[in-house]
Amino acid sequence: MLRKYFDPEFIISQCHEIRSPLYLIQDKQSQLNTVLDIHSFETLSREASHTFHTVGFLPALYPERLGSPRFSSVHGTRFPYIVGAMANGIATSTMVIEAAKIGCIGFFGAAGLPHDRVLHNIQHIQSELNAHQINWGSNLIHSPHEPGLEEKVTEIYLNNRVYRISASAYLKLNNNIVHYACKGLHVNPEGKIIRRNYIFAKISRLEVAKQFMSPAPDEILQSLLQQGKISPQEAQLAKHIPVAQDITIESDSGGHTDNRPLSALFSSIQTLAKQIFDKHKYQEPIRLGAAGGIGTPASAAAAFSLGASYILTGSINQSTLESGLSPLGKELLLQTDIADITMAPAADMFELGVNVQVLKRGTLFAQRAKKLYEIYHRYNSIDEIPQDETSHLEKNIFKMPLTQVWEETTAFFKERDLTQLVKAKANPKHQMALVFRWYLGLSSYWAIKGDSNRTADYQIWCGPAMGAFNHWLKGSVLEPLDQRKVSQIALNILEGAAVITRAHQCRSFNIIMPQDAFHFEPRIINHL
Repeated sequence: MLRKYFDPEFIISQCHEIRSPLYLIQDKQSQLNTVLDIHSFETLSREASHTFHTVGFLPALYPERLGSPRFSSVHGTRFPYIVGAMANGIATSTMVIEAAKIGCIGFFGAAGLPHDRVLHNIQHIQSELNAHQINWGSNLIHSPHEPGLEEKVTEIYLNNRVYRISASAYLKLNNNIVHYACKGLHVNPEGKIIRRNYIFAKISRLEVAKQFMSPAPDEILQSLLQQGKISPQEAQLAKHIPVAQDITIESDSGGHTDNRPLSALFSSIQTLAKQIFDKHKYQEPIRLGAAGGIGTPASAAAAFSLGASYILTGSINQSTLESGLSPLGKELLLQTDIADITMAPAADMFELGVNVQVLKRGTLFAQRAKKLYEIYHRYNSIDEIPQDETSHLEKNIFKMPLTQVWEETTAFFKERDLTQLVKAKANPKHQMALVFRWYLGLSSYWAIKGDSNRTADYQIWCGPAMGAFNHWLKGSVLEPLDQRKVSQIALNILEGAAVITRAHQCRSFNIIMPQDAFHFEPRIINHL
């Protein structure tokens, strides 16, 4: 009868009881260890107290406690979990609202959208959430070729009570990001510097991380002062705090990425964060989050074990009900495996040769985008491109004459940014870049709208987490697309991460843990 307490299935079931304390028990005769909840512990104590003794105790482990308590208190969350900002509105306002309502943070995918759509979605989020709810935000993407666009979005955030932004694709600080960070800085009665605006800086390079973890540069502060955008007090206080208190360490993710492994990248930036904290003697430590490759409970548990204050999921949320991606795009993601991804030229940084990680399976976008960059690199204008090459582009990629593409491009930038047309008139190579960016920009739009005539050209930002996510969901209640709610995915990843963390804790007490103890079966979770 007592043998059941050492049965592998019993041990696994005990590990799943994460909200109950566990007792670590050893059989004096066999020297075998097991783990018991309070009910089993009391039963065993009555039946066989003389052959067993307690060797350890594990308190209850809640998913809420996996990350930093300070992160949750500052940002008004229950869980240390962020639903990341996927551009062009793929991370919809509905997704942000759903994430916020269960106690996570959701960031709206504002990158690439017109100003009026950004403002409309912000207002929708604010109307659906409690007026004092702070666990949401929006994306601010660095736009090196459209600085006016970036500045306008920053102003929208500052003027419309958007107190949290996800800053992405930055290679160096500029006036816009520092303006947002500094605005509203003040000192409370206890002498502590209080922020109004919080930046979650997505980074994958140490030199960029250093900039965000350091105080704002004096030259930028002086520029903002001269323009009257910040006050002398705000400029002075900015010298004593990091530009961003929350650093999202982005490893092998979808979209903009350097394809770094999380374990190596996180530990390196962790060391840098300590050095900068010690140097500047900040009032509170810099919080480090983990993103990229997180699509299963095991990967989430690994991120938290590295010391992550929070985790961020991205690629996997594109296949949810709340995602702005089309049903056709979601079906492609449903078939994605770990290796079904590749790198391709980025629309927003095409001329710089920057790449993004995209879906490879079921689409020809990556190879066509690479072809465009090769031609751009080789020639100085559209007129220099050989006729046979031009014919190939018009037939297989653009599916229209390049002159027509330029007409549509011209109409677009007349509404968006006239300076691009001025530059194109003066520089034929810039004109060629704008024409090629027509394809790169619309390819993601076709995937979002579900254009059935352009499925081969879909640009879907995706990392290897999507493949791991599909393997984890295989055969489960959450595998069908109509069951993939962003809230259920978040709750399952967090619950599973807690279960796997509990299994690791038990193993540290020399308990032989079955391999199944490190797997969590997806399910519908209704408890909150």
